[in-house]
Amino acid sequence: MRAESIIVTGSSGLIGRAVSARLAAAGIHCVGIDLLADEADRRIDIRATERLAPFIEAASGIVHLAAVSRVTDGERDPIHCMAVNVAATRGILRAALAARRRPWVLFASSREVYGQQDRLPVSEDAPCRPIGAYARSKLEAETEAGLAREAGLRTAIIRLSNVYGSMRDHPDRVVPAFAAAASRGGAMRVDGPDCSLDLTHLDDVAGGIERVCELLRSGERMLPTLHFVSGERTTLRELAGLANALGGGRARIIEAPPRPFGARDFVGNPQRARELLGWVATVPLRTGMARLMAEMAAPKNARGAAVEGLGGLATR
Repeated sequence: MRAESIIVTGSSGLIGRAVSARLAAAGIHCVGIDLLADEADRRIDIRATERLAPFIEAASGIVHLAAVSRVTDGERDPIHCMAVNVAATRGILRAALAARRRPWVLFASSREVYGQQDRLPVSEDAPCRPIGAYARSKLEAETEAGLAREAGLRTAIIRLSNVYGSMRDHPDRVVPAFAAAASRGGAMRVDGPDCSLDLTHLDDVAGGIERVCELLRSGERMLPTLHFVSGERTTLRELAGLANALGGGRARIIEAPPRPFGARDFVGNPQRARELLGWVATVPLRTGMARLMAEMAAPKNARGAAVEGLGGLATR
C-alpha cells in the first residue's frame, strides 16, 4: 500500500462507491473491501478478521460502512445481523488497536438507534431507544467504537438517515421502489402513509463523510457523534405523491398499515454537523427524486416491467 491508504468496507454499496470516489478525487488511495469487490483478494467477509488484518496493518484509516444495512433483513435473521454488525465491527476495531499504525476508524451507524422519540427534531444527544434487531446491533457497535476510543483509538461515529439518490441502491427500498413504480406506471404500496422520514441525498452524505475523514486525518480524537440529516420531515404518503407527480401520475398508490418494527416517525436536527463541519444538506428532495427518476428513465436502464414499490423504513 501507499504512504496513506484508507480502507472502505462496503465499498461496492450505495454509500461506499460515492465515498470512495470522493476520497480518490482528493488524492487518497482507497482500498475497497466488499463481498462484491472487483479485486479477488479484496472480496472479504468482514467477519473474517484474519483476512482483513494485513490491510488494516498497512492502512492509515478505515471508513467502516459494511453491514447488514436493512431493518427488514435484521428482523428476518437477527443472529446474522448481530454477527456482521457487532462482532465483525468489534474485530475490526481490535485489529486497528493491535496494528502498528493504529488507523483511525469512522463507524457508520443509523438513526434507527434513536427509535421512536417523543420530540422532533431529534438531536444526537437524544436517548437511544432502539426498536428491533437492526437498531440494537447498530447501538451495540457504537458501544464497541466508544470502548476502542477509550483504549486509545481515534474513532468517529456518524448516524445516517434514509440515504437515497442512485440506482445502485436496493431496488425495493422505499425511495427507489417508489421512483421506479412512478416512472413505469406500476403500483406503490405505502406501508404506513403517515410514517415520516428524514431523507438525505447520497451526494450530501458522501460530502459529510469526507469532512469527518479530513478531521480524523488531521488528528482529531474527540469528535462527538454526528448525524447527517436534512432536517425535513416527509411522510410516506407525501413521498409517494411526489414520485407519482414527477412520473406523470401513472402509478397506483396502495395504502396499507405500518410495519410492526422500526420507528414510525423521524426528523433530525442538523445543527451539530453544521456547527462542527460546516455541513448542510443541499439537495432538496424534489431535485434528488427527479434526478433518480431521470436516471431510471434513461434507455440503458429501462426494463419495461413495472416495479411493486414496498413502502417502509429503509435505513440506507
